[in-house]
Amino acid sequence: MSLSKQSDKLSKRLNAIPDAVVKKLRPALIKGAQDMQDAMELLVPEDTGDLANTITVTGPGETTPAYASGGGSTTLAENQAAVTVGSTDVRYGHIVEFGSARAEAQPFMLPGMRIAKPKALFRIQTAIGKAIRRAAKGKQ
Repeated sequence: MSLSKQSDKLSKRLNAIPDAVVKKLRPALIKGAQDMQDAMELLVPEDTGDLANTITVTGPGETTPAYASGGGSTTLAENQAAVTVGSTDVRYGHIVEFGSARAEAQPFMLPGMRIAKPKALFRIQTAIGKAIRRAAKGKQ
């Protein structure tokens, strides 16, 4: 095979990697965000359960809820997932997390994220590695 044909073949394989990675990455991103959501739900203080019911995952390519910071106007990239807390009726998640002059902090968001992050990163790294290896072999 000539050098030109080898170069074209390699170029084609390298160009296939980003699409394959992004396609295979989506389930890992969503599952990682769901793991963080689950951890937050376990840690959230439950007076009425209203706050726990508002912890939601926004997947790649989706728009964050209207009540989230920049919500309704922030569309996530294909390599992003987000976890938001609150709703139009329950807008006090940040007060529970960080406290106020009248209420002591009861952190659940950051601890939940810290608990789930290592597993989520491992899942994402594994998905990227598998996608790259499959794309390098010419498989999609």
